[in-house]
Amino acid sequence: METKKTPLMTRRLLLFMGTMILANISGHMYGSLLPLYVQELGAGVSQVGLFFTIGSIAPLAFQIFGGWLSDAIGRLQAIAIGSVAGTLGFFAYIFAPSWEWLLIATVTGAMATSFVAPSYMAFISEESAEEARGRVYGMSHALFMIVGVVGPPIGGYVSQYWGFRNMFIVAGALYGAATIIRLLMARAAAQAMSEPSEKPTLTQLRSSLAAMGGLVIAGGIVTWIFLTDGVRDVTFNMAFQLLPLYMQNLMGLTNVEIGWLSSVHAIATMVLLTPGGWLSDRKGERLGIVLGFGMIAAAMAVFLKSQDFIGFAIVWALFGIGSALIEPAYNSLISKVVPKKLRGTAFGLFSTSIGLISLPAPYIGAMLWERFSPRLPFYFPLVATLITLPLIWIKFKPKEEELLGVDEKEDSQTG
Repeated sequence: METKKTPLMTRRLLLFMGTMILANISGHMYGSLLPLYVQELGAGVSQVGLFFTIGSIAPLAFQIFGGWLSDAIGRLQAIAIGSVAGTLGFFAYIFAPSWEWLLIATVTGAMATSFVAPSYMAFISEESAEEARGRVYGMSHALFMIVGVVGPPIGGYVSQYWGFRNMFIVAGALYGAATIIRLLMARAAAQAMSEPSEKPTLTQLRSSLAAMGGLVIAGGIVTWIFLTDGVRDVTFNMAFQLLPLYMQNLMGLTNVEIGWLSSVHAIATMVLLTPGGWLSDRKGERLGIVLGFGMIAAAMAVFLKSQDFIGFAIVWALFGIGSALIEPAYNSLISKVVPKKLRGTAFGLFSTSIGLISLPAPYIGAMLWERFSPRLPFYFPLVATLITLPLIWIKFKPKEEELLGVDEKEDSQTG
């Protein structure tokens, strides 16, 4: 008698990924071009850095809460709440008379991201078997990367020939349609629950934060994830928001070419995410993470030498290869060392704590650009990545008791 093979991705997960793709095409239409829109509305280089520094404050107010709320009321319900806020943010992008007014959009956008991102990661872990989790993360991210292939060229083309405001109108329409679908999914999920969920309380929030805080300071693998992520996040935020300004103002690339670079990144990531997940499952998470960050270091080195579209396309392809190796391994590792009931909180806490550390980074990067050299900010992520690679290799190997602790906690909840 033949046994039916269980598919890696369930129908529920495939439907969920379909809605994520629709929702995020709009964000990828303008993500790589937003610094140029801020500049078009009257901001100088230092003010662009200041804009993204101030804009980084908003996620800090929502990320832990969004992750915890995902644990408390359900993944799809939290996503629906964030999506409504994200839809409202597009009105600010469309009608803003100056760059300062765009900060309203960053607040609503931060709320959307903070509610959706932790739920997205946690939902995938709950819809996959542990022995195949790296592959499921890889396949899910590969599907998701469609948005990076489609969105940036559309955004670059519309903004180049019809202007930024029309680009945001198109993006807002797509996001609004996705929000409607998400609300329907959340409603269906709520109706399918056999028992009403317990109302979230501040006591539960404090308990979840205390449990996560204990993992962070315990000196185990969660501690080292937090520390190495913090170092890289600070240095990458010093440079990341300046990339479009560097390529357009100094190297002469157009909006369309910058949009295509994002697509190059997405294609490289999409092709290699599933192999990256396989590598994570078969050889362990730390190997994929080290190889991935090695690729990113190589990309930054090539970036500093590039002067035309072809050179930057090679850079973005290397970024994509690095992302494909890192993402499934990182998410699989976190899902194994953090208890199920804390996963949403964990993703939110990592983002918030690390974001707090890197808060002034965009402004510092802009100051280095103006006072010393436009190239100087881009050396920092290269050096930081090379420094953290040996630490990752030594410390990112879960101890047996860390994995057993997670298994026991999950068993106690399901038993």
